[in-house]
Amino acid sequence: MSPQPETPVRIVVIQGHPDARANHFGHALAAAYVEGAEEAGHEVQSIDVAQLDFPVLRSREEWEGETIVEDIRQAQDAIDRARHIVLIYPLWLGTMPALLKAFLEQVLRPGFAIDKSSGGKKWKKGLAGKRARIIITMGMPAFVYRWYFHAHSLKSLERNILGFCGIAPVKESLIGAVEEISSGRREKWLTKIRALGKSGA
Repeated sequence: MSPQPETPVRIVVIQGHPDARANHFGHALAAAYVEGAEEAGHEVQSIDVAQLDFPVLRSREEWEGETIVEDIRQAQDAIDRARHIVLIYPLWLGTMPALLKAFLEQVLRPGFAIDKSSGGKKWKKGLAGKRARIIITMGMPAFVYRWYFHAHSLKSLERNILGFCGIAPVKESLIGAVEEISSGRREKWLTKIRALGKSGA
């Protein structure tokens, strides 16, 4: 049995694949991370976005004032408890799947992730003190996404969404060419992600 960590970390793992069948590489990566984290004594909660029931927000008025449904409320509670947030999703059309974006719009609402300052002119960061890791799978080689496309959607997520709420630092693991991944390379990635779970990183 692995020794217990000196400082266990509260972690929430958010599985952002919109397919509820849970048979994709991203699901195996999430399971590996959770396995490593629990083995090391960290406290882990998992959120599978595809299993949740929530509407798409269609206006600023809904975002600011619509009643939050129970699945989103529970997700907020899990994120609120966590020190470390792990977000796993496939790259679709150069960015995150629409269902994951809709989830983030629901969860990161005023009064939870952000709020107006007393003067009403600036937003306060409601999730300051939390850190994150983003794990993205993609069909193209990861270096093409990073160097040719400049990882534009990843940078937007880090700066305009997570950073806006105060989540920092944000680290990433980009896994490319997953449609042609060999069994050996697959196992190397699962081992690497499991190790990240053990270290709570």
